[in-house]
Amino acid sequence: MDLRYPVGRYKAPDRIASVQRSIWIRQIEEMPAELKQAVAGLTDAQLDTPYRPMGWTLRQVVHHLADSHLNSYTRFRLALTENSPVIKPYDEAAWAELLDAKSASVAPSLTLLEGLHTRWAALLHSLNDANYARTFTHPELGDSS
Repeated sequence: MDLRYPVGRYKAPDRIASVQRSIWIRQIEEMPAELKQAVAGLTDAQLDTPYRPMGWTLRQVVHHLADSHLNSYTRFRLALTENSPVIKPYDEAAWAELLDAKSASVAPSLTLLEGLHTRWAALLHSLNDANYARTFTHPELGDSS
């Protein structure tokens, strides 16, 4: 097993049914509370423990989730308001090495995720099949829908 991907690498389905979208939206709605519960009561020493050898700490993972989901939400909005926009990639590993990701309290990221996921889920609930068919272009990976 590749410890960088403890549950395996993501493989996008060829086709996404509305039932699957509903499941994913519910997971987006529930994730902030589940994450908050998972880290509740952890000490700084526990938050600063890597989840695997040579891996990020739990603190970095929490901050990464806020960074990553903020970028994903922005990409959704760009795809809905522009014709196949070219999105800006970012170096996730470099972001995780910034001082705030390595040492700041996880509380602001948990708060950000709560508000962000509320907005994101509301947006996703409002979309129709045509909206979901829209794309953006990743400079390194090509078109995405």
